[in-house]
Amino acid sequence: MSVSPTQRALDPDQVRRHLTASFGSGAEVADCGPLTGGGFAAVWWVRLTDGRDVVLKVGPAPHVPLLRYERDMIGAEAHYLRLVADRAPGVPTPALLHHGTDPDLGDWLLMARLPGRTLWDLSRAGADVGPLRAEFGRALAALHGVTGERYGYDGGRASGATWRDAYTAMVDDMLADAADWAVPLPAPAARIRELVARHAEVLDAVRRPALLHFDGWAGNVLAVDGPDGTPRLTGLVDGERYLWGDPLMDLVSPLLFRRAEDEPDDPLVRAYRAAAPFPFDAGARRRLGLYRLYLYLLMTVEMPSRNITADNDPGRVELLAELLGAELADLAD
Repeated sequence: MSVSPTQRALDPDQVRRHLTASFGSGAEVADCGPLTGGGFAAVWWVRLTDGRDVVLKVGPAPHVPLLRYERDMIGAEAHYLRLVADRAPGVPTPALLHHGTDPDLGDWLLMARLPGRTLWDLSRAGADVGPLRAEFGRALAALHGVTGERYGYDGGRASGATWRDAYTAMVDDMLADAADWAVPLPAPAARIRELVARHAEVLDAVRRPALLHFDGWAGNVLAVDGPDGTPRLTGLVDGERYLWGDPLMDLVSPLLFRRAEDEPDDPLVRAYRAAAPFPFDAGARRRLGLYRLYLYLLMTVEMPSRNITADNDPGRVELLAELLGAELADLAD
């Protein structure tokens, strides 16, 4: 697997410097090491001599080119963690211990380390993850109870007074990034804009900017075995990509490369709809298609900035081209 240019190269000495800058000279590192699975920030686990287990996340260096929505993602995650702790405390997220910025050390977060294995690992090991997925669905419904003041991203990134305006601005930014990075797409940018505009009126059904995690793939869901051996939810991590919008958008990443409307009996979908009912009508199906389009566009456009190519990851390149093409074809019908 290629190394992402957005990830800083850390070593134990640098980790100690971040800990000292966060907690003072009394914070001593007993052990530490890198965590894998993400492609944006450098993430290390750290055990302190006082027994605490924490996670250090360090953002890209200032000179590293980023996509437009990725500006100040470390600060965005700090804001997200504070939001959830204050307004949705029942949603299990890491406790934010420190958010720091320094010319030499960069932007970083220190968070409490949550116990558990990822839903991805548990699924691959053959564990019964149905109850865990249901817990995850209920947690998403609780998260979506938090309401923002406008739609889209915070921090001067793509947003709008309506969900239609915000979504359109988000797609426009992604297409501008594709042009900047010369990313080949299955249709010209003008055609994609045309198709989005053709169906954008369905977004007007969204009248409340709900807090969305928008990165709920199985690698960001943690669980430990309960007393009966069934995995139980301990955390939903990596909230750096959060935004405000339609709760249905958060059903895309948890069913990555699938279609929630085709799997109403999936434990996550069923539990979510029990907590926050909605119909799988024509409008909801079209909105879900638009959200998959945005996610697949994002995953395609970010590849050059992550050093992902057809040579080092041909499966991803081919799959995303196929999926993105299928969503565009649906919009063209």
